[in-house]
Amino acid sequence: MAPLLPLALYIGIVVAHGDAAAWFGPPRPSSVISVSASVPSEAGVPLKSFLSYSIEFSSFPDFAGNLATPNTFSDNLLNNLGELAGTKPYIRVGGNTQDYAIFDRSLDVASVGIFNTNISSDYPTTLTIGPKYFESYQTWPDTKFVHGFNLGRNSTAARRALLDSVPYACKALKGGKLLYWELGNEPDLYKTSAQGPVRPPSWDEQDYVDEWLHWTRAIRASMRKSCPTLAAGKRYKYYAPSFAGTTNSLDPIVTWEDGLDTDKDIAVITSHNYISGATAPGVTLQGTLMNHTSNVASVANQVNESRLLADLPDQLEPKLPFILGEHNSLYNQGRPGLSNTFGAALWGVDFNLYCAANNIRRVHMHQGTNYRYQSWQPIDTNITSKGTKAPYYGNIAVAAFLGDLTKSAPSVVNLPLPSEQESAYATYMHGKLAKLIVINLMEYNATAGNNYTNEYPRPIVRYHFKLPAEHHGKRGKVQLQRLMANGSDAITGVTFDGYSYNHELDHGRPVMLHNMTSGETGDVGEDGAMFVDVPRSSAVIIDLGCKGGRDPK
Repeated sequence: MAPLLPLALYIGIVVAHGDAAAWFGPPRPSSVISVSASVPSEAGVPLKSFLSYSIEFSSFPDFAGNLATPNTFSDNLLNNLGELAGTKPYIRVGGNTQDYAIFDRSLDVASVGIFNTNISSDYPTTLTIGPKYFESYQTWPDTKFVHGFNLGRNSTAARRALLDSVPYACKALKGGKLLYWELGNEPDLYKTSAQGPVRPPSWDEQDYVDEWLHWTRAIRASMRKSCPTLAAGKRYKYYAPSFAGTTNSLDPIVTWEDGLDTDKDIAVITSHNYISGATAPGVTLQGTLMNHTSNVASVANQVNESRLLADLPDQLEPKLPFILGEHNSLYNQGRPGLSNTFGAALWGVDFNLYCAANNIRRVHMHQGTNYRYQSWQPIDTNITSKGTKAPYYGNIAVAAFLGDLTKSAPSVVNLPLPSEQESAYATYMHGKLAKLIVINLMEYNATAGNNYTNEYPRPIVRYHFKLPAEHHGKRGKVQLQRLMANGSDAITGVTFDGYSYNHELDHGRPVMLHNMTSGETGDVGEDGAMFVDVPRSSAVIIDLGCKGGRDPK
């Protein structure tokens, strides 16, 4: 891999620096992007902890550790995001293995898993958890969790184990750690799953609703005995229905019409989303992930569902927020060379901000030990070494762009660009334009030995913004933060605003690299024109408020 160069050598505002030609092609102008002075009516407003995580149930002890050996590396990475967003990411503990997990109070270790590689080589399909499993909820300070209960297994023994686990779960999450509960992962696949159906073909929306209501009531009854404060009134709330998508064997709208929220204990409507599959034919970095049109199409069904639910009569649907409780790039844990690259980091920035701009109000990016799309690997294994992965830097960029959501939530707007290989967004604070971001999704591969390495100089696109009057004439008062790597195929050497979050440097805490530029500034002309040069396969945040930002330290 070619060495990373100081940004000042090859990137400039308004004009490129003279050394750029050796490494980058001459800037190519874009069309003028006019930005509204007032908040567009279609703007989205994210919730606190917008960029959050979903962690595979079987992997959670790896990510969090236990009381004897807490995973401080994971906690450092969560703290980095909390510094930018005002709160640490919310953690949903769930996924497929949530519905495999059977509690055994006599088990003296956190969990025991058995792999069936005919079903999955990535996680155990037989999973037993014991009381020590719940220690993992104690290791990350100031973190809120969604705990997933097993609905998929419905034998008498499994149902008894579910209720046996309740006292341990609620005691672990007392004292402000609980966000909400969840019952069942992707029940719309229960009768069609390729991993083995767990319900009969005749099982329909009303059957699911009846089961869900029966067991949420049973869980609450058990909770009243062991931790009554969490069972009382507004504190007993759920993420639901946690469907895998919008077009599977259970219809989300019919599910709500059949009375899913009869008890008014659902706080957030949650759906799941993946762009495509890890082994799906025709999946490529440029055509599938680094492609704004692909992201728009993937989100469209979710946006439509959220609007249909919002239009249901008030007695059925009290205008609850709609989120993605689990999502990432390619289902089946991602594909090497795609989901673990810098291109996937750029995909994550575009996808997540498009969600925010369309009032999908929180996103939980799914993680698991050894998963290809993971933001970080929490432990060393014989497959993957512990470390910060390229997608994490995209998470940092999203948090930096949205800012401290505990102070004031921005309005987020997608700014349409002419090419599907680029995207841009704006935020408004208190009705005023605050930030812009440009994401150049044009693939540029630079890793030595890659069969698709681009041998030509890395092109630059010069973006021309026309800003409202209040920003005219700002000289040196526009702050830029760049998300950079050597190319879209890079899996290491990624930085944000010149900082590395690598485990090897300071266990995931931010370290400013001596050969990178931070604190870059730019100008706005007297006529409102601003030019920003963006290398292919990179992104830049443009902070128009120039409040100095927040030092990642």
